[in-house]
Amino acid sequence: MNLKKAITMMTLSGVLLSLGGVVTASAETVHADDSKVLNVQVKKTPVDLISDVVYEQVSTMGYENVAMKMDVLKPEKKEKMPAVIFVTGGGFIHANKDKYIQQRLQIADAGYVVASIQYRVAPTGKFPEPVEDVKAAIRYIKANAEKFNIDPNNVAVMGDSAGGYLSAMVGTSNGTKKFDKGENLDQSSDVKAAVDIYGLSDLTRVGSDFSETVQKKHKSAGASEALWVNGCPTFGGEDGGILADPASAAAANPIHYISDKTAPFLLMHGTADQLVSPSQTEILHQALQSHGIKSTRYEVTGAAHGGVYWVQPEVMQVVIDFLNQYLKTK
Repeated sequence: MNLKKAITMMTLSGVLLSLGGVVTASAETVHADDSKVLNVQVKKTPVDLISDVVYEQVSTMGYENVAMKMDVLKPEKKEKMPAVIFVTGGGFIHANKDKYIQQRLQIADAGYVVASIQYRVAPTGKFPEPVEDVKAAIRYIKANAEKFNIDPNNVAVMGDSAGGYLSAMVGTSNGTKKFDKGENLDQSSDVKAAVDIYGLSDLTRVGSDFSETVQKKHKSAGASEALWVNGCPTFGGEDGGILADPASAAAANPIHYISDKTAPFLLMHGTADQLVSPSQTEILHQALQSHGIKSTRYEVTGAAHGGVYWVQPEVMQVVIDFLNQYLKTK
């Protein structure tokens, strides 16, 4: 008997007893309970957030030891799970690991441990340091697989914009130790799959789909891709735009690293992107396919650079299906 019914019956009993009556318990004498019944079908697993995990310490911004951190979304499951290193964008000048929480949660709900990372950015950081950071995060996750309940043999990388570019750099450079610096060097930084969402590839052609005015801005020494590759002239970097050092620009192109060990790719780009030319992911897609690497590219109609389209279920289901294909297939 619940509390409300008990109180109702006690009240009735008191009234009847005071009148010398007899107490009887019947449905008619108890006020109906107004609680509703909710039958739940369990489909989701709780997801824990582990914030500000330090995955490496680097020299940057005038300091010898700056902590690079990740936020880990960890589903509460007993079995080992695949993992996704999530690399947010920021135009090469910021790396906010708090972004795209909806995307990350949808991937975690699909049974993945998701680690969103920060990394070094321009103008104090320059290529290849950010690539080294992403590789360090992958090695850290694998070295600490037991702690995070991860299957270290099934790790992917995913990013948008500059993060998509970094994901492409990581995915194409599987099989090489060129960018492995720092700790956990006994672990491989190779990934099983790479997701590149409106990322850059050929940094000398970022604005190639846009007006001459926009293209001219991308040739400027102040363009973020120039600072990314050349560094800041004030602190010893190369002066000039992205074309100032063609060899360095070529070395910063993920196409340069494609081999038979390159990971399979999913590329997505919005048709209304006004910041990164949609042809940037098309260039990479064609290069991957020409080398025999599995690559799938989607154009998302009406989608801009970031924004609401990229958290919609249709887009995220494509991403999750791709990850499942390469990280969950036995």
